[in-house]
Amino acid sequence: MTWRPQYRSSKFRHVFGKAATKESCYDNVPITRSVQDNHFCAVNPRFLAVITECAGGGSFLVLSIHHTGKVDPHHPKVSGHKGNVLDIKWNPFNDYCIASCSEDATVKVWEIPPYGVLKNLTVPWKELQGHSRRVGLIEWHPTANSVLLSTSYDYQIMVWNLDCPEQVIKNPVRTISHHTDVVLSMSFNTDGSILATTCKDWTVRLIEPRSGNLLQETNSKIHRATKLLILGNMKMLLTTGTSRWNDRQIALWDLDDLSVPLLQDNLDGSSGVVFPFYDPDTHMLYLVGKGDGNVRYYEISSEKPYLHYLTEYRSILPQKGMAAMPKRGLDVSACEVFRFYKLVTIKSLIEPISMIVPRRSESYQEDIYPMTAANKPALTAAEWLSGIDKGPVLMSLKPGSQEPESLSELSSKGLSNSLDTRRSQTRPGLLQLAYIQDQLGTKDNTEKSGHTDDKDDMSRTSVSNGEDLALCSPPKTENELRLKFHKQQEEIRRLRELLSQRDVCIKQLELEIKNIKNTQAQSSL
Repeated sequence: MTWRPQYRSSKFRHVFGKAATKESCYDNVPITRSVQDNHFCAVNPRFLAVITECAGGGSFLVLSIHHTGKVDPHHPKVSGHKGNVLDIKWNPFNDYCIASCSEDATVKVWEIPPYGVLKNLTVPWKELQGHSRRVGLIEWHPTANSVLLSTSYDYQIMVWNLDCPEQVIKNPVRTISHHTDVVLSMSFNTDGSILATTCKDWTVRLIEPRSGNLLQETNSKIHRATKLLILGNMKMLLTTGTSRWNDRQIALWDLDDLSVPLLQDNLDGSSGVVFPFYDPDTHMLYLVGKGDGNVRYYEISSEKPYLHYLTEYRSILPQKGMAAMPKRGLDVSACEVFRFYKLVTIKSLIEPISMIVPRRSESYQEDIYPMTAANKPALTAAEWLSGIDKGPVLMSLKPGSQEPESLSELSSKGLSNSLDTRRSQTRPGLLQLAYIQDQLGTKDNTEKSGHTDDKDDMSRTSVSNGEDLALCSPPKTENELRLKFHKQQEEIRRLRELLSQRDVCIKQLELEIKNIKNTQAQSSL
């Protein structure tokens, strides 16, 4: 019998990580100092959101994805929570919608303007009130529209339906109460019919999210799970945690039988939590340790030994959190298969890291870019609640295979007066300039229509954040006082902009008068 070496061919064997240049990073970002074991940031093809450190209440920053370089320390924030923000997640089907949860026991859903956040946002689109203690995690449903899950330190998971006319929602669709301690992680399978959770009691549970029924649970004495991830359609579950000797460890489980893990592998003796990221299109698994500077990546197979180590990306800068760009936001011309956004607290920096497959050809590589999940829901919230399960809507990443969102589609979403798609991908300074020009243009038109409305405009009081300041009652609580303060600061900023614009107009008129006088003097001679 001839001997054959054990060689496994893989198109992702030579994947390497490439950090962005300093000009392509986000500098001077006040990253939160919270010790919560969360990602602290979220990203989509249009915006990057990061939880920030602030005094009084909680806030997070929303930047245009092209707003690289040094961030203005006075950049407007989303600041409507009374307590520190603990988690943020973008809606997978709407790039202008983001959810946040906080220590104030609420979940709030925000609508981001198409120009970006040009002033502090304090009024959410939806507010979810139902938890009795601080909310630590939120998760969107992967295929159903407007379905959001939240878990709190009251040991409960609540399922919310956002398709309702109320601005404040107090009654969740379902409350799941199988946990005896704080829930540490949540993950859906591909069609959203199964929810997997890990708890502080080291128990892994599989739950049917619609009915709240407990399907399976396991409590391994040799593996203490903290974070978990369902691996796409492979019917496997991956957990990260510690062994009985406090070594960092990963375990692979069969979704149909959680009694014994399929695989266990010790990583190292560090103490930071390990966050797993999985790409179902390439079957690649990325392990990111909190406080580490490296990223390990593997390839998953459905046969033994299941886990195949590839290599790791190394850096001297430790990461506090990570965000992963959706596949539709990657650069396919550079053979980029994954992209992280790394939070570096010691430098107040957000550093993009691209995972690239080395290819000589510059054409589109169909073998590494199969059909992937699109930004369109497969079913509505009512259909999902009625018992229907569907897989995600798929799309191709090949350039030109999909049409970009038209301006009419943006206006149908309530995003009227949006800029051209090409302009939206420029630097944010141009966005603000275009926004101011649009506002000035509308003011010029109103001035040309007639001067009779000037007195009425002067008699009217200024409106900030949709409220008439003259009709507002005096603040009664500390939170109301804080909100009034933010609104007053926004109004002062707006008035300063108007004053500067009028100063420019006055100077222009003075120059025109001077030129006319000079021409008249020359003509008289």
